[in-house]
Amino acid sequence: MRPSGSPDRAAVRRARLRIAVITAAIITLLVTGVGAIADVMMTRAQNEQVWRELRYGAALGDLASPPVCTWLYAPGVAPLPNAPRGFPVRADLDRVRRTRTAVERTVRRDDTVYLVRTQARADGKVVQAVFDMRFQLADRTHLWSALAVAEAVGLVAAALTGAVLGRLAVAPLADALARQRRFVTDASHELRTPVTQVHTRAQLLARQAAAEELPAAHRAGLDRLVGSAGRLGEVLDDLLLSASLTAGPARLSQRRPVDLVALARSVAAEEADRVRDGRLTVTVDGPPQPLFVTGIESALRRAVGELLANAISHTPQGGRIRVSVTRSGREAELTVADTGSGLDPAEADRLFERFHRGGNGGDGRYGLGLALLREVVTGHGGTVGVTGRPGRGARFTIRLPCPPPRPGRPPAPPVTADRG
Repeated sequence: MRPSGSPDRAAVRRARLRIAVITAAIITLLVTGVGAIADVMMTRAQNEQVWRELRYGAALGDLASPPVCTWLYAPGVAPLPNAPRGFPVRADLDRVRRTRTAVERTVRRDDTVYLVRTQARADGKVVQAVFDMRFQLADRTHLWSALAVAEAVGLVAAALTGAVLGRLAVAPLADALARQRRFVTDASHELRTPVTQVHTRAQLLARQAAAEELPAAHRAGLDRLVGSAGRLGEVLDDLLLSASLTAGPARLSQRRPVDLVALARSVAAEEADRVRDGRLTVTVDGPPQPLFVTGIESALRRAVGELLANAISHTPQGGRIRVSVTRSGREAELTVADTGSGLDPAEADRLFERFHRGGNGGDGRYGLGLALLREVVTGHGGTVGVTGRPGRGARFTIRLPCPPPRPGRPPAPPVTADRG
């Protein structure tokens, strides 16, 4: 079963890619490890064999007919015609004559390696034996060439294995994500109606209690019930919107040009009652001409409404809230700045985590609001950020991609609409 949403598909793709990369890395490490062990063992065996033959040749070898790849140098003995240039090593011969102690060295010359042993024989003659490692080095090169071919085959096998294992291993994850998304959507739909009924009934009871002048404690309890039911309804709305945002390509057909300026003014008008009750001043700044972004209007409206509601909740009476809409290159910027309680800069990123209790002293909204806001913005190809300091207000900024302005139309100065 395919996952229902694009974030789910992205998570599945990442899981498959991770499995393929891990499988390839394991095969690479295995082949490299085997090659390193084989190279060490071959090098050690070859060196031991060559030194053994070289010591025998230096001590007992026939000076006129040395073994293959070996040359023997001694006083009064003419070197063979195919002897390598630069030998014998005169310094070793002089040293052995003085100390009568054997000397061994490795010489790199003419794109090969020579092992050299100089010693005094039983008859007192000083002999220098030279062995050409050309064929042994060729064997090692052939070994690594074979390992390179094995590595290439292993990587192809790793890719195929990773793809197969990825599908087999990730299939339950994809199915679980699809079931989870469907459960959230179905549960939210099923719960929405009874929660709305509870909220409405609680509001009626609260109004009736106020009209009949019931005891204050009774009215306060009903008010708290109304608030709790309302917040529960908001959480269900958030869950439904979050599920709809991940509906995949089917949601793309719902995207239309949305005038961000008109949207901001409309959202501010919807909050007129809360603004008036809180004795706040809300200012909406934006160009007189439309500033279009491509997206789902209901989702963008919920995102802007969340920012404004958050600012209203954290701004004391007499405070000011400014909503600004501007263009910056190929992006549209919507900023909501308030003079409220502010925030700790260390918690700026955590404010967008699900169910994070932000604000000073943990008095922020406990729910999906800001996390859903980030889902909406990132789902539209944009970014959201926040700055602020305790007691100095907060500033949330949404950036969304927008088409470039038409040539020949300079941007107009912003206008201000006050709502007190």
